[in-house]
Amino acid sequence: MAITIIIENSFEKWMKTLGYADSTVYLSTHYVRDFFFYLKTRNLSEIEDISAGVLDDYYRYLQKRSNRRRTGGLSGNYISSNINALKRLSRYLQESGRPFFEVKTRTRPDKLTMKTILTREEIFLLYKSCGQDYLGVRDRAILGIYYGCGLRRSEGISLDVRDVMLKEKLLFVRKGKGNRERYVPMTGAIASDMEEYICQVREQIRVLSGGKTIDALFISMKRKRLCGNQVIQRLQSLAREAGINKQIGLHTLRHSIATHLLQSGLTLEEVSRFLGHTSLESTQIYTHLSNE
Repeated sequence: MAITIIIENSFEKWMKTLGYADSTVYLSTHYVRDFFFYLKTRNLSEIEDISAGVLDDYYRYLQKRSNRRRTGGLSGNYISSNINALKRLSRYLQESGRPFFEVKTRTRPDKLTMKTILTREEIFLLYKSCGQDYLGVRDRAILGIYYGCGLRRSEGISLDVRDVMLKEKLLFVRKGKGNRERYVPMTGAIASDMEEYICQVREQIRVLSGGKTIDALFISMKRKRLCGNQVIQRLQSLAREAGINKQIGLHTLRHSIATHLLQSGLTLEEVSRFLGHTSLESTQIYTHLSNE
């Protein structure tokens, strides 16, 4: 199977379908393109030619390669992101039934990337900043999804109203990372906020649209599914109203609930399942944050 631009394009579409962030899609495609160019310089043109030795050689090549934008070499974080992109490519090839390769190369990032965490007081201020109007009711529901339930950006905006199980106090995440499904518990307060939004605000919008069926959970006054940027804008508006002087996004809420749960005594395994992580390694960063 020849390594061509066809693989790059289909790999890119696969990542978009699974809900990867736009930046991840863009950078992963870029890194894979660089890798394919490297293979070309080695006269390797088949996926089957990519062995563990070839991958180790590529890792060493990245460690020695000069930085094209500034003096010096590539950073450890850049190299790690590069290798992680190849891991995604390997998974794509495997899941699409194509010949694939395994990436066992272990990288060393420069240091742990510090994540912005909100305190419990700041979370309280966000909720307090929600108004009593349509937007305020929806804002509380959004905070419940992204902080209270710890969903990823793509998971939250992909929710349909049928995924909210009010009686059972559960959320069904059908479009999780890696196309994995899971159930996430809601507290009584979150379920109450969701019920108010769904049964009052959202229902009013549906009536305004002539009773038309709307699948999306979070919708605008134009009766369309909210996109990620619209939800982020609402969060940042609440942060300004609350006087929170931090650069925050939807993942900030996810980082915050994970840290708060660990501080409350939940085990790493329990928090990992809650977040939908497939490995404890992804959750371990929060043990460091929770102890600060």
